[in-house]
Amino acid sequence: CDWSWCRQPAAGPVAEADMKLLQLGWCSAARHRLAQASARLICSQLRTFSAVPDEKKRFLKEGPDLQEFLSGELSDKKSWEEYKGNLKRQKGERLRLPPWLKTEIPLGKNYNKLKNTLRNLNLHTVCEEARCPNIGECWGGGEKGTATATIMLMGDTCTRGCRFCSIKTSRNPPPLDPDEPFNTANAIAEWNLDYVVLTSVDRDDLPDGGAKHFAATVSHLKGRHSKIIVECLTPDFRGDLKAVETVAESGLDVYAHNVETVRELQRTVRDPRAKFDQSLSVLKHAKKVKPSLLSKTSIMLGLGETDEQVYATLKELREAGVDCVTLGQYMQPTKRHLKVDEYITPEKFKYWENVGNELGFLYTASGPLVRSSYKAGEYFLKKLLNERTPEMS
Repeated sequence: CDWSWCRQPAAGPVAEADMKLLQLGWCSAARHRLAQASARLICSQLRTFSAVPDEKKRFLKEGPDLQEFLSGELSDKKSWEEYKGNLKRQKGERLRLPPWLKTEIPLGKNYNKLKNTLRNLNLHTVCEEARCPNIGECWGGGEKGTATATIMLMGDTCTRGCRFCSIKTSRNPPPLDPDEPFNTANAIAEWNLDYVVLTSVDRDDLPDGGAKHFAATVSHLKGRHSKIIVECLTPDFRGDLKAVETVAESGLDVYAHNVETVRELQRTVRDPRAKFDQSLSVLKHAKKVKPSLLSKTSIMLGLGETDEQVYATLKELREAGVDCVTLGQYMQPTKRHLKVDEYITPEKFKYWENVGNELGFLYTASGPLVRSSYKAGEYFLKKLLNERTPEMS
């Protein structure tokens, strides 16, 4: 008996009985049964492969190329209209990303320029910290040529812990950088941006929540580049309306503060210190202090809200005098954060855009990849503000 053959792994499934035959030295019987099993397995594989379409055979043989990963069309090359995957999460399930939420890898000259300047000046952007899917599009300028970036002031560590947000948290973040307002103005002058969004982490450890830091940054920016449009996406300053006034009177053009989700899901989604009515009072007071400001807020969808709740929230925001609203898909940043309850289709987002326009918002940006700071919306706001300026002078 050639035991060296018996010790080699078989080409097909080997039953426990066959292994016993091999151990007893009954090699001819074992070989015969192994040959039959291998033949059955090979025939089965050939039948399966012959049933596969030619395009699929090529794909299996050659594998995907880089362009297929970049285009987001790797999965059977189906368009989003034909997507049959689950959009609503069942208990214990984690939804797969539908094709309309897949974006290109950020590339380009302007993208690299912005990234390098940020590192050199020790500045942070919410685009990077919050892992925004639109970073390549916004930093690159896009078809309308309005290059935008969202600078995150007061460091990269927040004193709150919202369950949707991937930004670092701490009760005692590092102290403010006194040079940050000046450095931010210098960086933006280098980038030649048309529109800049200044946002920040929550700094409940500071007496004014960082309002004066915001105001100083706006002042430096307008001093260096008077025509640039500045949007401030602020925290709620713990409801301190004096802090809201400080920012509203700093020379900015757009005052933004996000309610994040519908009234009914506030406690589930946001830090307990953030409340819907508190956010609403911030938006109202900014307009009261300076009526010429555009006010703006944002809502995430896909967290378990109902259509009735979304409509009621939009209606309440409009009645509070909010000018602009953005609606986008919530995307789970890490496994430690809230799971996506549902992926909203592009048609549904279009429906909410129409609802927003009917309610009287000056601008409603609604789409799966729309974020509170989004290039397409900023192009529109730039145009709107430029049209408003002659009327007010």
